[in-house]
Amino acid sequence: MKLNIENSWLKILESEMGKKYFQDLIYFIKNQYVDKICYPPSDLIFSAFNHCSLDNVKVVIIGQDPYHGPNQANGLCFSVDSKLKHPPSLINIFKEISNNLNYEIRKNGNLLDWSKQGVLLLNSVLTVENGFPGSHSGKGWEIFTDYILKLISTNKKNVVFMLWGGFAKKKENLITKKNNLILKTGHPSPLSANRGHWFGNKHFIKCNDYLIKNGFEPIKW
Repeated sequence: MKLNIENSWLKILESEMGKKYFQDLIYFIKNQYVDKICYPPSDLIFSAFNHCSLDNVKVVIIGQDPYHGPNQANGLCFSVDSKLKHPPSLINIFKEISNNLNYEIRKNGNLLDWSKQGVLLLNSVLTVENGFPGSHSGKGWEIFTDYILKLISTNKKNVVFMLWGGFAKKKENLITKKNNLILKTGHPSPLSANRGHWFGNKHFIKCNDYLIKNGFEPIKW
């Protein structure tokens, strides 16, 4: 089982990853990947970090846990590999981007290009068992990713945190509001979006306006 994480993150997370809860978590995950089918592939568990160094983080999007169907999860929240059909939430994300920025609706569901531009696509729980959403919740991932949110918001400034839906909004208390921007709206899933809680949030315009105002390159969504 491969568990690799980019060096700039490894240096700052080394002490956290040495704690008992994290060691217990990794023991649990390794056994799960041996005994059951789990996602994403083990070498992609830390993809959100491996393609977006701490120094490069400009935007944080928070998901709950990975897609639990075959071949979907690639370690980046809301993202799927380019050849796959887009999940409903991702379809609605792309519709909102198109409405915000007058783009054609994006066809590539792999958000790796966002990650490389400084968008940390962070699920709160980084792994899941096939067919069982939330199956790896409460095992320690939330402690680890909550620590990362606090780390980013206290050590960087002018970061945009996008909190979509009730679960993500609960993370607001972890974020230092001074010198950062928090954008909140409903979840892009059809259930929320069709009730009027997603479309028209203008998050992608607001994010880029804030980045430009603070001297950063906007994201090419």
